[in-house]
Amino acid sequence: METIKELLKNKSTVVVDVRSPWEYEMDHIPGAKNIPLEEIIDKADQFRSFNSPVVLYCRSGNRSGMAVSILKQNGLDEVYNGGSLDQMKIN
Repeated sequence: METIKELLKNKSTVVVDVRSPWEYEMDHIPGAKNIPLEEIIDKADQFRSFNSPVVLYCRSGNRSGMAVSILKQNGLDEVYNGGSLDQMKIN
């Protein structure tokens, strides 16, 4: 399995911030899409359309972990919990 760092080096990897829009506005990873946790289930088809690995992150890693679980329950395999915003900045 690839590490988050390896996934982030892959230009096709999609990075998704699952925090609320106001949290995203305060700070986020450049190029990250903002899809709040509560919208993940309704946007499962959008995630399927990415056709590439998806790394999700939030403030602490909890919401992104929940989002990964939701997406996996909906048949997506290449979804990964990147943890917190700070952890993503280190990668």
